[in-house]
Amino acid sequence: MLHHISLGVADILKAARFYDAALRPLGYIRVWEDIRPGEDDQAVGYGLPGGGDKLALKHRPHDASPPGSGFHLALAAPSRVSVEQFHAEAIAHGGIDNGGPGLRPHYGPHYFAAFVIDPDGHHIEAVINKPE
Repeated sequence: MLHHISLGVADILKAARFYDAALRPLGYIRVWEDIRPGEDDQAVGYGLPGGGDKLALKHRPHDASPPGSGFHLALAAPSRVSVEQFHAEAIAHGGIDNGGPGLRPHYGPHYFAAFVIDPDGHHIEAVINKPE
């Protein structure tokens, strides 16, 4: 259904460093960038290697703010280990723990996820929901 989603960020370079590190264990990479230090309308796109972006970061230094309560972005993970690595990298690069890696049986018997808040306040989840 979704082609891609964009998040506004206050500092595109800081956000890109965070997402480069946090998304790498999930298999997502920076697939394009339009970084021009000091200029408006900079952006970075992330997706699978060889594909288009599914997540874009838009530089909005004057009015970036996360969506309201209830919104979070859940990213598909290839394994439980990658969920653990996502969480560790996110925390190491300025994210805030919002629920460490583990099973969430209230979502299903195989739902393994980790939750972080990125440096701009966006709630991000990495999840795999299958037996391992």
